[in-house]
Order: sequence, then C-alpha cells, then structure tokens
Amino acid sequence: MLGRGGRWLQRARGAASGPPPPAPHGAQLSFDGAVFRLKSGWELVRGLLVFQLCALPGLVRRAPTLLSVSRRLLGCRLWGSLLRTSFYGQFVAGQTPPEVGVTVQRLHALGLRPLLAVPIEEDVGQDKEGESWYEGNRGAMLGCVGLSAPGGPQPMMQLKVTALMSAGLCEANFSGLSPTENRHLQASLLRLDGVTQRAVEAGVRVLVDAEYTYVNPALTLVTLALMGRWNRTQPWVWNTYQCYLQDCLVRLRADVALAERRGFCFGVKLVRGAYLEQERRLARERGYPDPLHPTWEATNHSYQRCLDLLLELVARDGQRCQLIVASHNEASVSHAVRRMEELGIAKDGGAVCFGQLLGMCDHVSLALGQAGYATYKSIPYGAVADVLPYLVRRAQENQSVLQGTRKERDLLRRELWRRLLRHP
Repeated sequence: MLGRGGRWLQRARGAASGPPPPAPHGAQLSFDGAVFRLKSGWELVRGLLVFQLCALPGLVRRAPTLLSVSRRLLGCRLWGSLLRTSFYGQFVAGQTPPEVGVTVQRLHALGLRPLLAVPIEEDVGQDKEGESWYEGNRGAMLGCVGLSAPGGPQPMMQLKVTALMSAGLCEANFSGLSPTENRHLQASLLRLDGVTQRAVEAGVRVLVDAEYTYVNPALTLVTLALMGRWNRTQPWVWNTYQCYLQDCLVRLRADVALAERRGFCFGVKLVRGAYLEQERRLARERGYPDPLHPTWEATNHSYQRCLDLLLELVARDGQRCQLIVASHNEASVSHAVRRMEELGIAKDGGAVCFGQLLGMCDHVSLALGQAGYATYKSIPYGAVADVLPYLVRRAQENQSVLQGTRKERDLLRRELWRRLLRHP
C-alpha cells in the first residue's frame, strides 16, 4: 500500500523480473470475430473498405495531398459527405453533442464505454502567438468534460498538454525561460489545473497522453504535479507510458516510487507507442542514440514487464493504483486477463480496464465488453475538416498497426460471407 515504507513497490518489482506463471484455462477469451454478429451490414462493409485502404502505405503517405485535391474537385459539401460515410464515420464519434451521444449509446449497447478525445495538439515549430488559441482549447476541453460525465461508470477523457501549453516551452522543459515564457507557463498551468478541477468535480478521470520524446519529460512533470494536487484519495489524473521506449520501465518505477513517497494515487495508461518512424528519424537526423527498443519482440517484452508490475500493484491496492491496458495486441490483452484472474482483480471493478481506438480492433473490444470487462473505445470528435489532420497523423504514425489489421479484415469478410450465404 502507498506510504508504507516502500513495501508496495518492493513487493511488486518481482512481477516485472521473470516470466508469468502458467495461465489458468478459465481466463481464456475468444477473439474469433463471432462478436461481429453485433455489427450492422453497413458497418462491416465500411470497416472492410477502410482497412483495405489504410493498409496501403503509399495511400496513407500521400493522404494530405489527396484530401486537399479531392476537396477542391468535389467541393466542401460532397467531400464532407463522402468522408462522413467512410474514414470519418469509421473513426470519429461525430461533430455535435447529439451525434456524439448517439455513438456513446451505441457503445453502451455493445457493452463498451466511451473515452472522449478532443483532437487538438501542437508540435514544436507550430507555437501560436498569444494565449487565445490555448484559451479556446481550454473551452473545448471543458466541453469534453461535460460530454464525458454522463458516459457511464467511471467516465474518462483524454487530454493533450500541448493543446493548452506551448510545445516549444515543453521542449525547453521549463529551464531558462524569458519573462514572456514564464507568463505563458503560469497561464498554461492554470488552464490545466482548471480543466482537471472541473473533471474531478464531474467525476471524470483525465488520461494525459504522451507525445514525442523531446516534450515527454515536461509532460510527465506537469502530469505528476497534477497527480500530487488532485490524486489524494483516488487517481483522477493518469499518465501515459510508452513501452517502446528503452527507459520506460525505469521511469515507471521511479514515478511509482515518487507517488509512494508523496502519498498520492497513481493512474497509468499503458501503450506501446505511436511515433516509431518519427522518433527513429529524429534520432538519425540529430545524431543521438535511438530511444526505442530495437525489435518488436523487445517492445513486447517491455510491455509485459510494465504490465506485470502494474497489475501486481493494483492487486495490492486497487484504490490507489489503477490501469488501462491500452493495446490492440491480442497476446497482451489475453495476458492481462489471465493475470487479473490469478491475482484476484475484479473484471468490472474499475481498477483495471482495457482500451482500443474507435473503429479498430473491434473483435478484441467486443469480446472483452461482452465478457464483462471494463472496456473503453477512444473516440475523437469534431468537424470533418478539424478532425481529418488528426486522423491522417494517427494513420501515418500507426502504419504498423494498420498494416497488421489483416486478421480483422478477414473476420469482417467472413461475417459478410456468412450473412450473404445466410448461414446460422
């Protein structure tokens, strides 16, 4: 338990140092796509078409140009309508609160929960003049709190720090700031604290996203400060840890130890990571060592070690340490389910939950939801023109994931054939 002389962390470290014990057969989940019978025919067709297109690297790479040209040729209205019935409709909840509400209700009917995200972020070199852009984003984040609050048990939302604070300032990591930068830092901290306060008052957990390695130290510092302020009795603020980074487990242990010393609760969103190609390119261009694990297998090992550590901590005190297994990897999900059963962690208790992107890995999400596990779908929302740049970036960053949707495509195709042939 937190604050008991380091025992909470010390006991859990053993879980991250060796192979897991044999899995009991009772914890097996089936990802055979049978749950796709819950989808409409149009959802099956759209999903198959979108995944086929997204699996083409050349198409994804040229997407910004293709979208710009098609918008000029078709006109905004027709262009928007086509996208709403294809890519936008596959991955986005909608534009207006009523549209988002329809998506949320559909998820609830499938045994899933919403994890709303405002698709706003900033990279270094895109810094805005003055505070107006960040203040506008503050309003959008508060709106996200309002939409998330009625989202069912243990509502959650995602937040990107660079929507409320300059990415350039984050890269500088708050050292040697000018008077203007200091004023922006203070204004940004007030924005972050204000959004968090509103979320806590509404009963909404805030999952802070990780971004590129050159801004992550500042993001973690801000997130840990918010944890220290708001996570006194339960984890309202959660930090994201990217397991494809070689130092992920070391940093995770250090932050757990800090939470223990300071006596605040700890929430974790555990991901593999989405910026693989960009991080490796930056390492080559800037001449520093590649921060990522060298192989997919090494990344998987890193994810499992971090996962085992966190599950052990949750098993010791699920009120003060909580986790979302944010993964599209069937092996990781199955391992988490097995360890939960072994450690006696309730599937629907809220201490451990699962998360995947809206419109992706539905055979895993639906299987989890139908089995009673707390399962969230990350759902961006907003106008077509505003959300598309975000979707394109995510597609380009997640090429390996999109090219790995072959099984999902096969399952969609199989369900379509079953319906066409009228098999039971």
